[in-house]
Amino acid sequence: MKLDHIGIAVKSIAESRGFYETGLGLKAEPEIEEVAGEKVRVLKLTVPPGSHIELLEPMSEESTIAKYIAKRGEGLHHLCYAVEDVVEATKRMKESGYTPIWDEPHNGAGGCLVNFFHPRETHGVLTELSQPPN
Repeated sequence: MKLDHIGIAVKSIAESRGFYETGLGLKAEPEIEEVAGEKVRVLKLTVPPGSHIELLEPMSEESTIAKYIAKRGEGLHHLCYAVEDVVEATKRMKESGYTPIWDEPHNGAGGCLVNFFHPRETHGVLTELSQPPN
């Protein structure tokens, strides 16, 4: 398991990306991805040597990210850990007493299979497990 990415909730990718690209000098992926199931746009910025930051912009006021921003403002949304098998990792977490957000993993950004664990059980940090596409 390794840290895959840090998710940052933003009102606007266009307005926030300058800090990461110009200020921090990070390289952005050429395309902004839309994850329709989560009603979110995602811009990935590479953080060498092998992780990235995801800027998460809501596509709808009903999206989880829009609700998060309305309640807490922009900022750190979640930490994501890459796993080889998200189904098995979710099962292991459940056996250890942690409750996933979803019973079954969902499709996430970049074609990954993902599941989340609520911050009330993970010491205040929304935690994502992500299996890269084959």
